[in-house]
Amino acid sequence: MSSFKALVTREVRDGLFDSQVETRELNSLPDGDLLIRVHYSSLNYKDALSASGNRGVTRQFPHTPGIDAAGIIEESSHPDFKPGDKVLVTGYDLGMGTSGGFAEFIRVPYSWAVKLPPTLSMRQAMILGTAGITAALCVEKLQRMDVTPDGGEILVTGATGGVGSICVTILNKLGYRVLASSGKIDQASFLSDLGASMIIDRETLSEPSSRAIKKEQWAGAIDTVGGETLSNVLKSTQYGGAVACCGLVSSPEFTTSIMPFIIRGASLMGVDSVEVPIAVKQAVWDKLANEWNDLPLERLATEISMDQLPAYIERILAGKMIGRVVVAISELP
Repeated sequence: MSSFKALVTREVRDGLFDSQVETRELNSLPDGDLLIRVHYSSLNYKDALSASGNRGVTRQFPHTPGIDAAGIIEESSHPDFKPGDKVLVTGYDLGMGTSGGFAEFIRVPYSWAVKLPPTLSMRQAMILGTAGITAALCVEKLQRMDVTPDGGEILVTGATGGVGSICVTILNKLGYRVLASSGKIDQASFLSDLGASMIIDRETLSEPSSRAIKKEQWAGAIDTVGGETLSNVLKSTQYGGAVACCGLVSSPEFTTSIMPFIIRGASLMGVDSVEVPIAVKQAVWDKLANEWNDLPLERLATEISMDQLPAYIERILAGKMIGRVVVAISELP
């Protein structure tokens, strides 16, 4: 096969971008060690930014977004991988500057790929995707700071989103009492089914406050929102608590005082799942596939086709997405 289908984002005129499924040639793909037939991908907020022409994510167009891909190796020039191996690629430059997972084929360096754990299907892996890796890294950061289930409640902001919803499921599995913050109060039953014990309206956390510190409420938090929400989360963190920050849906900027850090000894930790070493990604995938392998993934998942991507990209940009969107790219043999 010399041609394949892919979602291609083009700048149709200055500042206006459009994404459509097109036919591409294999020789248009970048150089790389592995040619992978993609069977599943997933839709992330960063993909939607790329597809809308955000130059902070993607600089050159036309472009195929998709920061996640699960598929089978067709060609390999590296001894660690062979044709027929099932692999996962998440993060690094995939779907940003490098043609991404919203296509039937990708070509990438071997150092971006991990072998699919045998206890996970490719579809399950893409329900998790970058969001799952990010969520797992956030939970691990809290654990390393000795934030334990018996220490108090854990707040998850943006809880109906991809990262947030997976955080709720992992924390619930580990025995934490989870407070879920969301602007989608009509999704309270969805969050309760995932294990949230209480739903908090995001408005209570997003209002600016001049107070340097507030009443202690949670032992730890995972924030996917940023902005004023992160500021308020820090102010209400208990003594010795910790906050893992991994998102900026509201804003990349926030203001705070030093009080939560020097009065309560709180910690703020950043979490990145894009450029972490491949060995770390492999370890996280192994944990998700084994120790944490019974998460209610199907409750999180909406499956769509490649042709449906433009409509769902608009939905995620409008803040209307719930859980995870897994994209069926090509049929399994």
